Amino acid sequence: MTLHPTIARVTDRIITRSRATRAPYLERMAEARARGPARAHLSCSGQAHAYAASGADKDRLATTTAGNLGIVTAYNDMLSAHQPFERYPGLIRDALRGIGGTAQVAGGVPAMCDGVTQGEAGMELSLFSRDVIALAASVALSHATFDAAVFLGVCDKIVPGLVIAAQAFGHLPAVFLPAGPMESGLSNDAKAKVRQQFATGEVGRDALMKAEMAAYHGPGTCTFYGTANTNQMLMEFMGLHLPGASFVTPNTALRDALTCEGARRALSLSALGQSYTPVCDILDERAFVNGIVGLNATGGSTNLLIHLIAMARAGGIVLDWQDFSDLSGVTPLMARIYPNGLADVNHFHAAGGLGYMIGELLAAGLLHPDTKTVAGGGLGLYTQEPRLISDTLTWTEGAAQSLNDKILRPVSDPFQASGGLVRLAGSLGTAVMKVSAVAPEHRVIEAPVRVFADQDDVKAAFKAGTLTGDLVVVVRFQGPRANGMPELHSLTPLLSILQGRGQKVALVTDGRMSGASGKVPAAIHVCPEAVDGGAIARLRDGDILRVDAVQGTLEVVTPGIAERPAATADLSAHQTGLGRELFATFRQTVGAADSGASIFGG
Repeated sequence: MTLHPTIARVTDRIITRSRATRAPYLERMAEARARGPARAHLSCSGQAHAYAASGADKDRLATTTAGNLGIVTAYNDMLSAHQPFERYPGLIRDALRGIGGTAQVAGGVPAMCDGVTQGEAGMELSLFSRDVIALAASVALSHATFDAAVFLGVCDKIVPGLVIAAQAFGHLPAVFLPAGPMESGLSNDAKAKVRQQFATGEVGRDALMKAEMAAYHGPGTCTFYGTANTNQMLMEFMGLHLPGASFVTPNTALRDALTCEGARRALSLSALGQSYTPVCDILDERAFVNGIVGLNATGGSTNLLIHLIAMARAGGIVLDWQDFSDLSGVTPLMARIYPNGLADVNHFHAAGGLGYMIGELLAAGLLHPDTKTVAGGGLGLYTQEPRLISDTLTWTEGAAQSLNDKILRPVSDPFQASGGLVRLAGSLGTAVMKVSAVAPEHRVIEAPVRVFADQDDVKAAFKAGTLTGDLVVVVRFQGPRANGMPELHSLTPLLSILQGRGQKVALVTDGRMSGASGKVPAAIHVCPEAVDGGAIARLRDGDILRVDAVQGTLEVVTPGIAERPAATADLSAHQTGLGRELFATFRQTVGAADSGASIFGG
């Protein structure tokens, strides 16, 4: 199938835009690979330190040229998605010993749960944790004793941070090993209903707690299609997972087999073998375009509008929000997974999942088929699905058609003709909106604004009954430089209630919403942010704002706001406590949301 002209045009535009930064990056990677296997350059003393605790593997590390795999892990047992990683190092070591290789845990990286910190002060460290993870993973790999790496991570900032680090060590092969989603519990729709009932006082905290525990009940990723599961989709579309690995549940024989094979595959791609495939060769401009197409086709998390830009820039590739919007315009929305529908990722996987979707998009010319992948071939291999047949891992042809058209549809009959993301631009600045769950009648709103500088003030206004009539709720001083850009997902139930009462309502913020943003239109990531004197800092209660996701505009209708002084806010309460004082340098140096909200420049 011929590549769709928009896919080709946007890819060429990214390649042209990135030339000045991509070429020097690839030169650095070529220099690193030319030095050969890293641990051979260490002194005898250095090697002795590195191998001292390796037990039975010590002699093999010191005297042979068998590959040594570095494991970078985000394991902790507070995150359900990361608890299964506790077993992975042992599985990996045993698998590699069987082929004469070795593995060491190179280091751990922090992993926080946005579900725990949602609406709390700890959420102000969440976005910055991505860059901390990249730094920590780089420290782990800096010992230069590894021929390849595997990265164990799933959730919101963790995969993006690990990808940034993998790009810094882009001369090494890398395979990402997921843990998989937890088994389905209480339905997402039922959980959301209880949350709304609690917000209006219809049920007490005991009922809310019971519902939440029934939804989040075991090991694995939360089953709704938020940032964590969007990350897993991206790793498959971009060729860093084994085919079909994303949504196999934890602690099963198939999951373990994929983990072991992923480790073996990582070593097979090293410079010691005949199939050298470093990360820098996999994550090229085409791979990022494929990832953005996947993001749109699945209605994925808005957080990736920040993370993908930061991930790409770590490899010298420059993306912007217009790329996302243009690709969204030609990418059909093929999936309905909560919060865009009632199904969870397990239902999506059972209906045909990523393999079916990739096959459909390839046939329509909407994906680059010839990208390099850790599977050793192009993206066509990712239409297959893994099976354990007589205890042997093999891949068979995936679903040729959707097994549930309420969850997954073909390109020829999508849920909507365009993808789930829209860039907005106008006199208020630039922003993005996820529209895959927003009904067409709610995608344009022109109404007076109510301006807040704290999400708790919005909640207080809701409880006081003052959020009346059609309105645009503006929550500012929530950008990366102000307070770390926390998600404002805890506002979703309140705004949904207002919308359900028949009010036209939208959210506009320089903060984030979350991977679970849903049916209320939310213009998020507004740039410039309020703390930088952006137009959002000049709004006053009663100003008329037009939010138009159809035309892609974000306009202040009230005249004369440009002449007003920008409002300021007392942010001192956000500077200390829960470690926030340690991140002052991050707040001072972080870039804007539309350039990846990164401390690494760009």
